[in-house]
Amino acid sequence: MTNRINVIGGGLAGTEAAWQIAQAGIPVTLYEMRPVMTSPAHHSEELAELVCSNSFGAMASDRAAGLLHTELRRLNSIIIGKADEHAVPAGGALAVDRAIFSKELTQTLANHPLIELCREEITAIPREGVTVLTTGPLTSEALAADLQQFTGMEYCSFFDAASPIIVGESINSEIAFLASRYDKGEAAYLNCPMNKEQYLAFREALCEAEQAEVKDFERENAKFFEGCLPIEELAQRGEDTMCYGPLKPVGLSDRRYPERDRPYAVVQLRQEDKAGQLWNMVGFQTNLRWGEQKRVFRLIPGLENAEFVRMGVMHRNTFINSPQLLNATLQFKNRHTLLAAGQLVGTEGYTAAAAGGWLAGTNAARLVQGLEPVTLPSTMMMGALIEFITSASPKHFQPMPPNFGIIPPLEKRIRNKRERYGVYRDRALGDLEQWLTEIKHQRVVQTVS
Repeated sequence: MTNRINVIGGGLAGTEAAWQIAQAGIPVTLYEMRPVMTSPAHHSEELAELVCSNSFGAMASDRAAGLLHTELRRLNSIIIGKADEHAVPAGGALAVDRAIFSKELTQTLANHPLIELCREEITAIPREGVTVLTTGPLTSEALAADLQQFTGMEYCSFFDAASPIIVGESINSEIAFLASRYDKGEAAYLNCPMNKEQYLAFREALCEAEQAEVKDFERENAKFFEGCLPIEELAQRGEDTMCYGPLKPVGLSDRRYPERDRPYAVVQLRQEDKAGQLWNMVGFQTNLRWGEQKRVFRLIPGLENAEFVRMGVMHRNTFINSPQLLNATLQFKNRHTLLAAGQLVGTEGYTAAAAGGWLAGTNAARLVQGLEPVTLPSTMMMGALIEFITSASPKHFQPMPPNFGIIPPLEKRIRNKRERYGVYRDRALGDLEQWLTEIKHQRVVQTVS
């Protein structure tokens, strides 16, 4: 077996996997097809490009995403490390300056002496050596066909969408106000309030707006991921559906005008860059035609003259049936020298992609070193997520984001949700420390013997 490991795909999972392999002292070739080939969702040739939101989710460690951040920090994740380094204000969320974040990750990996960055399309899975597949939801047609032949299975598919980004100077500051929900953390969101009449007019325009053509699948076969629904899909589901989703007004008030009634609905915008020049429309993933997006979204109070630097787009997401194909080590069951991670395996979200990349990269390195691959404690958010995607029902398998619903229950029931999540966190981090001690001891014992 050759010592050099192949990582195919330079997204968040592939970047993390390649870094962990190199940090273990193993040479790695990281293949990224951009800019030789483009994808419907990417806008640059940088590694680890954030194609949707610039947020990694809640920072608090008693929240699902925040616990995953904390676990990855303890495991020396380069993705979370760079996210911390290039964070921008986002209330209680970890959001980054996406351009700087991706550019520095690209430079860091390209300058590592054990990492060879190759800009080319890989059309078939390498048949020899250790390989990590991290090609994401937009795997190229040739490689997808080879992977389908290798697994003997059809793909599972759903549609994902990205929100528009607006120039900050074009937002009407007389209407939009800076605040975070319930005043938690710093006031980091711009909020565009609507009264009922404005909301209903906006919803009507949204429901009647023309959508872009869905190219990769027949429309009737498209499956939306429930955690990332297009805003027009939410609008169609009911008059007040958006008010209980991304436009919910609770906990938001304009301190400049305390006498005003609570808004009927609120559109939030999250800061994209450190300078505050770019703002992302929170929860406004969309498949509307670009001209329609401008027309309809400018009906939102405060966005009458909005200048869009990126329009919302919708694209195909593809994932394999991991419960049927993968072990909890992220090795394929029928070929242990082939591993996979990221959205390709059915984890959802940036941090989850980094977590899978960490495990796949770590285990790929261990295979070359002659060590047994590891699994993570299921009490950790990382471990619970990997266990879910590799042990769920194959018949109904769908992508899964980090959440406390997949964590093993506590021995003693705790009714208070915040307190219960805190106990989950303490147990997870305690088990992580114990696991790290055991892994370190195993490595020492194997080396001595």
